[in-house]
Amino acid sequence: MSKPDAPSALGLDFQRLVFYIWRRGVLAFALQLSPFTCFYGIVLAKQNKFMVVIELNQVRLHAFHGIYEGEKLTGSEYEINVRVVYEEGDSTFDDLKNTINYVEILDIVKQRMRIPTGLLEKVADSIIRKIKHRYPFSSEISISIYKLDAPVENFQGKLGVTLLKKFDG
Repeated sequence: MSKPDAPSALGLDFQRLVFYIWRRGVLAFALQLSPFTCFYGIVLAKQNKFMVVIELNQVRLHAFHGIYEGEKLTGSEYEINVRVVYEEGDSTFDDLKNTINYVEILDIVKQRMRIPTGLLEKVADSIIRKIKHRYPFSSEISISIYKLDAPVENFQGKLGVTLLKKFDG
């Protein structure tokens, strides 16, 4: 008759025990040795991540995006919202080079909005790519672009697109 392993002796199978530990926010290293499972003393507590969010809200610009000829000639008013998230790390917020400069984000948006493009999705994707290139430590970037006077019959309001991209750190 073989000896039961430690988790089984406690009424838990190995997978359920590891899942229980993981759900509690702890990572534990284990080694399966026949017939016992040994847990080493190395346990890493789940670390808190503090995030910083840089936002530009309700930026108003005139641009020439759209698929209709009239849009390319007269343009439209747009409202843009940008959200850039990054991990705080050990920043002391005492120097602009240790954060994301929202003036540079605004410049990226303005430069890209000057280039006429058929679809707002392409504009949003391009802006996100430029921001990520300039700030590679950003973990999440979201942009909403709204056309304030869309050429849609019997419609009042704004139409737009939101694109959200999350990046592995």
